[in-house]
Formats: sequence, C-alpha cells, structure tokens
Amino acid sequence: MTRPYAGQFVTPGRYAGKVAVVTGSAQGIGQKVAERIGAEGGAVVLVDRADLVHEVAQGIQEAAQRSGSGGSATSVNADLETFAGAQLAVDAALAAHGRVDVLVNNVGGTIWARPYEEYDEDKIEKEIRRSLFPTLWACRAVLPAMLQQGSGTIVNVSSVATRGMHRVPYAAAKGGVNALTQSLAMEVGGRGIRVVATAPGGTEAPPRKVKRGPEAESSTEKAWYQVIVDQTVESSFLKRYGTLDEQAAPIVFLGSDEASFLTGSILPVAGGDLG
Repeated sequence: MTRPYAGQFVTPGRYAGKVAVVTGSAQGIGQKVAERIGAEGGAVVLVDRADLVHEVAQGIQEAAQRSGSGGSATSVNADLETFAGAQLAVDAALAAHGRVDVLVNNVGGTIWARPYEEYDEDKIEKEIRRSLFPTLWACRAVLPAMLQQGSGTIVNVSSVATRGMHRVPYAAAKGGVNALTQSLAMEVGGRGIRVVATAPGGTEAPPRKVKRGPEAESSTEKAWYQVIVDQTVESSFLKRYGTLDEQAAPIVFLGSDEASFLTGSILPVAGGDLG
C-alpha cells in the first residue's frame, strides 16, 4: 500500500533538479529523508540491502506523480559494509541520472547493548563494520563524481552516543564518522564539496521490519538495554525521544542549498544532549 508523504516541514521545490542518494532508506530515518527529498522535487536513489527498499521507492514515485512535486525515486540493493556495494550504489545513481548532488549516509545502528567487558571480538568488529565502514566506503565511492562536477554535498548521520552507556564499539564507530566528516570537509572544501553531519539522539520509530541484530532475551540483556533508554532520556534537556520528522528535517536542510556556507559541522539533534 502506498501513500503520499505525510511528514512535516516540507519545502516544495527545494530539491528540484537535485539528485540525492540516501543509504539505509528502507525504513526509519533514511526512509523519512528519502520521502522528504522526493516531496521537495528531488530525484532520489534509495539504497539498502533489504528488498523492502523497492516498495518504499515505489511509494515515493507514486506520491510524486500524484502531487506533481517533480520528484522521482529509484532503488538499488547494495551491501554498504563493502566498498563494492558502495560503488554499485553510486554507479547506479550515475547510470540513472549522470550525477550525484547529495549523498546522505544513514547506514548504522547499535546491534548489541551491553557493558564493554561483555563484548567479544566478533561483536566489536561487527559493530564497527556496521556503523563506520558504510560511511567510509560511500564517501570514497562518490568523491570522484563530485570532484569531476566541482560540486556536491555529503551529509553523514552520526550519533550523540559517542558519549553513552553500554555501546562502546558503536560510540567508537560514530566518533570515526565525526572525524571523517571534519577531515574530509577540510580536504575537499576548496573543490566545491561540503561535508556535514547530524548527530541524532534517541528517536521514536515504528518497529523495525528488518532487525539490526538479535532481540534482548535474558533479563540481564533487557536490563542492559534499559540503561541506554534511561540514559538517553535523562541526557536530553527535553526529557524525551525525538521523532523521525525531527531527525529528517535537519538532514534535508543540511543537504540543501540553504546550508551552502555550512561544512565540517556536526549538528546534535538530541533535545539538548551534545554527546
């Protein structure tokens, strides 16, 4: 079942003539960002390893046709934990549109919640591979096209959990995303490319259709996860989780021409928590 985009804060035409690649866009923040860009007139390429991404893209395409927004959507399956997958996604966008104006790197997320001494080697490596490498690979894959154009914007989705409980490997990965954002911005700013990031806090979302990892089963695992929830709410000045719209809005803004003098910035979107 498809429906028009029903989110908040849409700015009609803001992405007209723009080609945007949004990774991790089968659900959650990535889906909301892709819907927003399509509703604002952009040609959006949705990337995810889950087949669900094709249904989301179809919904955006149909909504754009009904509304006359001028937007469009296509989709591609790719495993962005590999460079080959990132290159596949960028190549698909270039084949369809000939350019990439905006890349939103949204893949990532905590797989396990536990004190650091409870992580084994395999879990640590998987957390880093999930939440750092997709951004590293996608940035590298898109750079040649953006450099040839002499323009482009990369928006990385980091996290305020760089200072948080029971997810040290994830925090380390997102710290890497922050460093990548700032160092790459310095490196390519003089060549017409902006690199920025948001750092979301806790965000309310529908139950995930594709899980990041196993559900907490034991009472101990559930208690470890509850520590994250409690700390997230307590760290927020507003004492609540954000909404998907509240996360998508600054991402879409940062990718737009309205943010043309912003680069190297990491914007916390966490109700006052700076991470």
